[in-house]
Amino acid sequence: MTFRRIILVALIVGGFWYLTSHTTTGVGHLPGTRNWLGKVANTPDAALDLTEAHAQPAYDAEELNNIAIYKKVVPAVVNITSTAMSYDFFYGMVPQQGQGSGFILDKSGHVLTNYHVIQDASRIEVTLSDKHKYKARVVGADKTRDLALLEINAPNLSPVILADSKDLVVGQKVYAIGNPFGLSGTMTRGIISAIRPIANPQGTRIEDAIQTDAAINPGNSGGPLLNSRGEVIGINTLIASNGADQSSGIGFAIPINSAKSVLADLSKYGRVRRPTMGIVSLPIEPYLSSQMGLAAQYGVLIQRVLPGGAAERAGLRGGKQQAYLGNTPIYVGGDLIVAIDNEEVTSTQDIASIMDKHQIGDTVTLTYYRGRSKLTARLTLGESGDATT
Repeated sequence: MTFRRIILVALIVGGFWYLTSHTTTGVGHLPGTRNWLGKVANTPDAALDLTEAHAQPAYDAEELNNIAIYKKVVPAVVNITSTAMSYDFFYGMVPQQGQGSGFILDKSGHVLTNYHVIQDASRIEVTLSDKHKYKARVVGADKTRDLALLEINAPNLSPVILADSKDLVVGQKVYAIGNPFGLSGTMTRGIISAIRPIANPQGTRIEDAIQTDAAINPGNSGGPLLNSRGEVIGINTLIASNGADQSSGIGFAIPINSAKSVLADLSKYGRVRRPTMGIVSLPIEPYLSSQMGLAAQYGVLIQRVLPGGAAERAGLRGGKQQAYLGNTPIYVGGDLIVAIDNEEVTSTQDIASIMDKHQIGDTVTLTYYRGRSKLTARLTLGESGDATT
């Protein structure tokens, strides 16, 4: 009897062991899953059954346009490496490198970029999209507008197409191609967020700057901002980032129309020949107007006309009575300019913007007050000096 019990117990234990060790499926279990004791069931290898597309899906219209723009423009976008010498802690000369972007303007090898990309550089190297590198020389630069024109000697170049930036509108699609953080050939996209005047890092104003939410980061400077046809409408130049030094969705580009006249001068003269009226001026606002007893609340007061300049030739007059604005000496009593070619003038920035639309030798019509008399004068623009408008 005892022996039978031993045999029975052995059979039960053996059966239990067999079931828990060798069963591959059971109620509520799938092959290859854990059994009811938590052990992984031993299953034979099963073929992996994948579902794959039979063909590459067709791109939608927007994707096709993105791809077309990139393929069209990326051969014209270059990476610019500038090397400048600086002093280390022990006053030893050490090279420092900076990076930016630029784009090819013609098959002769002219490249447009920002002035701050190549500022103080002793050596400039341009890398094309095919990774070939070329030494570049500076043809000319305009620090005020933050533009520089370079030249390289390279074959088979693919230039960009320049658009007209005059009629840009908020909401228009834009694309930026450049080398953010050294990542060459990067394209981002967005819209025109606003068109507004801003101050650049050099302290001068960019009139009608193109604000965009397309991602622009360090390294994008000097690269092209494009419309939906892949034409250049601006030169990416700076970002508003609250000190984060990376994109916050607020980037700015110099409108390409501002660069066109600069390019003509740089390629022809190696410098910018900016038109001027030949005056030293003071912007007027309502408080100053009331203090001086002027005939208009806004305008630009002529403090001094330059000898032999355009304003003197047109018969305009500067002030003769010295006064002080804070601790700054000024001259009052001169003519007050309120309009040029029927465009209202309320600041020296307004005059600068109007001058950007003209060339040396152009004739403009000034509207101004002399005392209480409103007069007009025809004035032929001369060449600008450093401290004149």
